[in-house]
Amino acid sequence: MQLSVILIYIILMMALGVYFAKKEVKTGDDFLVAGRRLPGFVLAGTLLATWVGSGTILGGASFVYQYGPLAGIIYFAGAPIGIIILYFVAGKARGLEKNTLPQILEIKFGKTTMLLAAIFMLIAYVGIATYQFIGGGNILSLLTSLSPTQGSLIIAGLVIFLAATGGMFSVAYTDFVSSILIVFGLLLALPFVLPSVDGFSGLSSQLPDSHLTWTGGLSFIQLLGFFLPTLVLLLGDQNMYNRFSSAKDSDTATKSTVLFFIGNALILGTVIIIAAGAVILYPTLDNPDMAILQVAADGVPEFIGAVILMAAVALIITTSNSFLLSGAGNIVYDIYTHFKGQISHKKYLRLNRTAVIVLGVFGYLLGFFFPDVLELQMYAYTMYGAAITPVVLAAFFWDRATPAGAISTIIVGGGITLLWEQVLNQPLDWNASIVSVPIAILTLIIVSLLTKKKPEEQIKLPNE
Repeated sequence: MQLSVILIYIILMMALGVYFAKKEVKTGDDFLVAGRRLPGFVLAGTLLATWVGSGTILGGASFVYQYGPLAGIIYFAGAPIGIIILYFVAGKARGLEKNTLPQILEIKFGKTTMLLAAIFMLIAYVGIATYQFIGGGNILSLLTSLSPTQGSLIIAGLVIFLAATGGMFSVAYTDFVSSILIVFGLLLALPFVLPSVDGFSGLSSQLPDSHLTWTGGLSFIQLLGFFLPTLVLLLGDQNMYNRFSSAKDSDTATKSTVLFFIGNALILGTVIIIAAGAVILYPTLDNPDMAILQVAADGVPEFIGAVILMAAVALIITTSNSFLLSGAGNIVYDIYTHFKGQISHKKYLRLNRTAVIVLGVFGYLLGFFFPDVLELQMYAYTMYGAAITPVVLAAFFWDRATPAGAISTIIVGGGITLLWEQVLNQPLDWNASIVSVPIAILTLIIVSLLTKKKPEEQIKLPNE
């Protein structure tokens, strides 16, 4: 039943992608920002589904399974904090009517900043799409005789197809349905998971002692290394700004963050409880990423499990779509046009679809080098958060920031992340964000204060 339900939903998603490709997607703007006409409830749903992919269902559940529910609260806390801050940014972003985040940065910091930001976004976004492929492959391997690698190939193919056909229209509307399904499925699972572990009192009495502390056995610095990447990615995530730009107006963009906050809180709360229950129900899981999926497969009634697994697959597919769409937009709007100049609407559309295919294939191949979802998640989040987020926040909130400060921040933040993770191999077992994010922020402040804007660079974003 579970596999049948997933297959039916995937077919419906594909049909929706074909429909929007024929009826709605005529230009590059239609493809990337849904013609700037998404209603509020759809916008909130796609914001939620974009954020809650395998990073939550697999990576987040894996963290709770390994370190406990209290540490999980801290791990997940970056998202609600970030959404509150985005409430004050959403309307401004919509008012700019730009297709990519580097285009917004170009307004205040120039073309060099735009180009560098686009390059570092691509590095991070391909990594994020990759761990979505891995997560989807894990789900299919749980339900079928396919290996995780074979499952990842199927998910990658579906993602590329959907992203290259209907663009933001198909992603947004399937996101909306998927977000409702995952909230519904997880909430329905709670009355079955909690009694099976004797409720909250059973959790507190049966969980290992290390799982009942706020650090989960990690040092404060290590725990901070899990919290920071989530916060800084959300604050600077181009997908959030793409969604705001897709809203029918600025007021709709702002209000959508309220529903986003509520939906995110419901999902994170249920994921923490269910993953903690999995520690007791399945104490010897070989792969902690499978905690939620194992509960869905045999820890709840079949119908509820089918809803959770269907929604999880759908969220992974649409989240992957989002990152491929964003990366394709960076290639076409930020990099290609930087060197080739403006092109026709039809050529924008054709190049966007080609870029989606290329990025998707590369992302699948990258999965062979990063098989662990949580590891790749933290690396991609940190790369993005250190290189991009300080510059994004400065664009909206700090007028004193200069182009030199922005360029230096992107280079330093991204460079230190690569050095710490790939060359030094995480000294002291610290996530690179502990080092790269503070240094990137200091670089922005110091270089900006030491440099002076030229008169033509004295630009404020609208509504500041």
